[in-house]
Amino acid sequence: MRMEMAIAEIKADGIPVSEIAYQPASLDIWDSKYRLKDKEGNPLDKTLDETYQRIARTLAGLEKSAELKERWYKKFLWALRHGAIPAGRIVSNAGAGEYKPETSTINCTVSGAIYDSMNDILLRLHEAGLTLKCGCGIGYEFSTLRPRGSYVSGAGANTSGPLSFMDIYDSMCFTVSSAGGRRGAQMATFDVGHPDVLDFVRAKRENGRLRQFNLSLLLTDEFMLAVKQGAPWKLSFPASANEIENEKIALDNPEQVIWREWPVTEGYIQNSSGKVACKVHRTIPARRLWDMIMATTYDYAEPGFILIDRVNEMNNNWFCEAIRATNPCGEQPLPPYGACLLGSIDLTRFVIDPFLPNASFDWENFREVVRVFTRMLDNVVEVNGLPLPRQREEIMRKRRHGMGFMGLGSTLTMLCMIYGEAQSIEFTEQVSKELALVGWQEALALAREKGPAPIMDEDFTVDRNLLRKRPEMLADGYREGDSVKGRVLHARYSRYMQRVASVAPELVDELAETGARFTHHSSIAPTGTISLSLANNASNGIEPSFAHHYSRNIIRVDKKTKEKVDVFSFELLAYRTLVNSRAIPGSDKPEERLPDYFIAADSVSPRQHIDIQAAAQKWIDSSISKTANVATDFPYKDFKDIYTYAYEQGLKGCTTFRYNPEAFQGVLVKEDDLKRTTYRFILDDGEAIEVKGDDEIEYDGEKHTAANLYDALKEGYYGKF
Repeated sequence: MRMEMAIAEIKADGIPVSEIAYQPASLDIWDSKYRLKDKEGNPLDKTLDETYQRIARTLAGLEKSAELKERWYKKFLWALRHGAIPAGRIVSNAGAGEYKPETSTINCTVSGAIYDSMNDILLRLHEAGLTLKCGCGIGYEFSTLRPRGSYVSGAGANTSGPLSFMDIYDSMCFTVSSAGGRRGAQMATFDVGHPDVLDFVRAKRENGRLRQFNLSLLLTDEFMLAVKQGAPWKLSFPASANEIENEKIALDNPEQVIWREWPVTEGYIQNSSGKVACKVHRTIPARRLWDMIMATTYDYAEPGFILIDRVNEMNNNWFCEAIRATNPCGEQPLPPYGACLLGSIDLTRFVIDPFLPNASFDWENFREVVRVFTRMLDNVVEVNGLPLPRQREEIMRKRRHGMGFMGLGSTLTMLCMIYGEAQSIEFTEQVSKELALVGWQEALALAREKGPAPIMDEDFTVDRNLLRKRPEMLADGYREGDSVKGRVLHARYSRYMQRVASVAPELVDELAETGARFTHHSSIAPTGTISLSLANNASNGIEPSFAHHYSRNIIRVDKKTKEKVDVFSFELLAYRTLVNSRAIPGSDKPEERLPDYFIAADSVSPRQHIDIQAAAQKWIDSSISKTANVATDFPYKDFKDIYTYAYEQGLKGCTTFRYNPEAFQGVLVKEDDLKRTTYRFILDDGEAIEVKGDDEIEYDGEKHTAANLYDALKEGYYGKF
């Protein structure tokens, strides 16, 4: 019998943290993005709590009996009122079928592999359009397409290469998202060994190009070693049998051919290990390519990188998946047609006595919210609303979900800790570990009640590839040709579950016997608009607060540029409510000064950013979306070390952001940056005018900030929302 604990209200100095007043920007975003309305625009959710009631009622409605439906409605609603925040597609679309029947509750998808043919490229484009129309984000790998200049025998001409096809996907995404009123989200990944990798790295140097994409390179351990050793790096692509014959390529000549694992094998030559023969197109110094990646990332914040060998090594489904792409923000590495739902817990809701010497974290209530929220998210699988049969098959077979947290930076401040210092790193690991352990306990309980994910009961044949990846299976008595259940491969031989077994061996033993309800439980999303709206601007995901008073650029339907909205960090609102109503960020006056632990993103060193991410990644089974913000004047030589350090610390990926107004405006902007930046406009008569970024300009019948107008005109999206 499971005991149910009494839930205490979380209070701070007599005032519940949950009752700190929402700022106007938060309610405005809820109203425009998440509040259910009819086709005339009349609100059906009268209050924010009615939004929570709609979600709880819909997801509890998937329980088996009337008694269970009512019981879990109350529990789900309690969790939603105490920090459980489903991802945006769930908040917006759960229970909304009568008003928008062709929408999904799933945030994350990955395209099917794009085969190197015009038919397949356009088929995947069609599938992506349907996916984006439903509100899902989507990722693709484009390095499966042959390099620019390659001869296409069927067309009797040379191909324009992967980047030109990415342009088509980019235009499609902008068109679909413009029609639907929500910005589309896409990720393009690209292999670091592809002959067109330099073009991919430089792609966003062109104004307005690929702006509907995030870009990430797939970096291998082999490449990172070549950079470290100063070795040459071969750029290659699979060669067809005709190419091998016509060009008289010797398969045993390593200067002409290298054998690589490749996501697409059809039509290519393979060896006995299943590797594909790849023709070497050119060889360059690995460090030269690394330096170009670093320089472009320093100036344009992209491409990010994904350490793809580590992703696959740590994948819970290591035995049946080869991952090559992620969702648009990188927190969900997924197989072809993979899909995953998301949800985050607002950590600020568990701080007791914030800003006081005895400030503490309510671990008991946190664990109970994780437990209830896990069941709630599992129910989302049944109402996924995905448009493609293979997407639905994937999510039903594996029941993947990604629970994470938001408000880490705000919570650390409320606990009087400094983000990035030893105490905060220890807390980050602890909160991630507790989320993981409770989640896997619930995976077992749900499997016993409702059955495990179907993949857990499937039989898999042990082959040479499985034994190569997990040589310990040989020691355990497995041989080629043996049959083994998915639940055993998942619980016993997943590198992540082996880590869980180091602290909860009996739990993992039971999971190997019964199977888990889902293959993956956790990831940490960026939680941008969810944090701003439903969490009253608690810090995004795992990040520190960007600043404590800043501007956010948001898209408004029918506005010609982005709108600048003033926002305040949740911890500043809380401090003003609970401690000092006159507190002002940056003030030197004693009566207005904030404590030293009120830090913001650019006062955190890059190494501290990575240390926090590494502490969480230890217990997060998927991945983490994190951006290390650095100051505009941060030295380039120090910047280059960030990515090397991230690799050494065991991360699965890394992204940085340095404010660079010549390249882009960004979503989050500090007033000081706007005041320091001068924008130059050339009028039709040739006259040049110079204005500061925060100046207001009337243009084309609307008022805009100079920075947003400049960005919209330069990037080509002016008037297209």
